[in-house]
Amino acid sequence: MRFTVFLLALLFASAGSLLMLASTATAAPTPTHSPLRRFLALGDSYTIGEGERRARRWPVQLAALARQQGLFIAKPTIIARTGWTTAELQDAIRAADKQKTYDLVSLLIGVNNQYRGQSVALYRTEFRALLATAIGLAGGQARHVVVLSIPDWGVTPFAHDRNQAQIAQEIDQFNLVAHEECQHADVAFVDITPLTRAANSHPNQFTADGLHYTGAQMHQWAALALPVVQQRLR
Repeated sequence: MRFTVFLLALLFASAGSLLMLASTATAAPTPTHSPLRRFLALGDSYTIGEGERRARRWPVQLAALARQQGLFIAKPTIIARTGWTTAELQDAIRAADKQKTYDLVSLLIGVNNQYRGQSVALYRTEFRALLATAIGLAGGQARHVVVLSIPDWGVTPFAHDRNQAQIAQEIDQFNLVAHEECQHADVAFVDITPLTRAANSHPNQFTADGLHYTGAQMHQWAALALPVVQQRLR
């Protein structure tokens, strides 16, 4: 009888060891992800998505699209406000006193310089300084800075009674300056202006004020910027 009990205990112990070994052998490794890359978005009303929900802002959509593609970008920190010019954005960055650096910095600024009738020459000087600031916030990595062109507000419902041809010409001049400065600094320039001009025939592309853009339009900006960001951060 004692021998039988001993034999059963031995069999149970052996079975448990085998199960434990099998479990260890078949356990899947715990997936690991790269650390989230810090993202700072600089700009004006177009960066904060005036009139839209936060989740539909173009920088937020860009980060989400990147994560879907395996590039783990955190939700952006945003320094932007409706109405800001290049000088006002620079002042706000100084006031924020950012001590840390970011893996990605975006910049979309200039429409209010044009709207207020400021000169292209002044814009060049202040935009160049902003680029230097953005590169510094990217840890000195110019390749980690991405600039988006200025949307053409002249074709929005808000501007139906404005001189659209003049606005388009001036927007092109400001964007040319931004593009040139980006080339000199080895910063990526993403031209979203044609997308904003094509939005004129689609009323659902504009928020209630008829001037700013819905998440649907800003999704196109994010999608256009995505491959550039992927290439620059790889």
